[in-house]
Amino acid sequence: MTASATHSAIDAVWRIESAKLIAGLARMVRDVGLAEELAQDALVVALETWPKTGVPDKPGAWLMAAAKNRALDYYRRTKLLERKHEELGRELEAEQEMAAADSAAAIDAAIDDDIGDDLLRLILTACHPVLSTEARVALTLRVLGGLTTEEIARAFLVPEPTIAQRIVRAKRTLAEARVPFEVPRADELAARLASVLEVLYLVFNEGYSATAGDDWMRPALCNDALRLGRILAELLPGEPEVHGMVALMEIQASRASARVGPSGEPILLPDQDRARWDQLLIGRGLAALEGAEALGGANGPYALQAAIAACHARARTAAETDWARIVALYDALAQIAPSPVVELNRAVAVSMAFGPAEGLALVDALTSEPLLKGYHLLPAVRGDLLAKLGRADEARAEFERAASLTRNSRERKLLLDRAGALDHALRVVK
Repeated sequence: MTASATHSAIDAVWRIESAKLIAGLARMVRDVGLAEELAQDALVVALETWPKTGVPDKPGAWLMAAAKNRALDYYRRTKLLERKHEELGRELEAEQEMAAADSAAAIDAAIDDDIGDDLLRLILTACHPVLSTEARVALTLRVLGGLTTEEIARAFLVPEPTIAQRIVRAKRTLAEARVPFEVPRADELAARLASVLEVLYLVFNEGYSATAGDDWMRPALCNDALRLGRILAELLPGEPEVHGMVALMEIQASRASARVGPSGEPILLPDQDRARWDQLLIGRGLAALEGAEALGGANGPYALQAAIAACHARARTAAETDWARIVALYDALAQIAPSPVVELNRAVAVSMAFGPAEGLALVDALTSEPLLKGYHLLPAVRGDLLAKLGRADEARAEFERAASLTRNSRERKLLLDRAGALDHALRVVK
């Protein structure tokens, strides 16, 4: 294997194994920041060794063994946490004794032990409410998504030093707050789990509809969020909202290739070629939704949003969409998770089910909502409804205002094109 091929293999191994590696180390050292440093040290050793020796048959086990040795070296060198030093030393001594008989089996056993619990602890720690949302997102993508600081910064269009500072501060905050590396008690799990779901769906949404920049979508972020959501569903099979969120992401992700045109331009839902929707992802999403409903979670916020997405997925054409059911689902969502954005989405559904005039009345009632003051989709929706009602002059002004508010260049062009088309129509009429 060439050096280039070996480095590519190491990169792939790191993406797959890093979360499990950091989780296992964090269980031992009780410090996410230190666990990541030890994992990175093991990666450096691999980068130095594997080009000469080749990639081992069990690279994850190799990295864990190297990281454990680095951990023991660290405690010996700093003479900190003597009790943990003794515990880790005894663990390694036991492994060395077992290694005399079967070293590979010993290392495999050490890695496989409680790996599911370790990952769950790591997810809950990285998304701990003591951290800001921005810090939770950065730390989650770093330690669970395996992304570099540069990749995270590029995905969210934030300077790399800013992301680096967020990650450093997040680790420091967790250490100073002495956040335990554990699965919380049942009475605390709901709040912690809500934070995890919020972070994962925020990451997915940024990939699905980028806030700013030149790309309409960032599929890598969608894939990372979906992968982590699937892991979480395996770790918490009895939590209906986890399955609801995974269902929502699976169904939304199924439209990815149909949402972008040949030149990267956005294609909105009514205009998408549904033959390009990924039926495998739709099937997985519908199965996850059934799982959430079977657990009694049909009325959870994520399950309701997944049910709305399922209405679109089941319709063979845009005209066959069951908009009346979507309105009912938004009614239920507004009851348990009220927000101006939910009301705006409900207004769109009402307009499709009962006519643009009905929808416009609801949208007009939201124009004084402070939380929507700078939200570009409010004038965008209003412009669409005005256009359908033949009020082209007003609609053009709304599209132009929406374009001035968005920070995504693809979306801005789409909105300006719609405004331009109305301007052209007005000139023709005159």
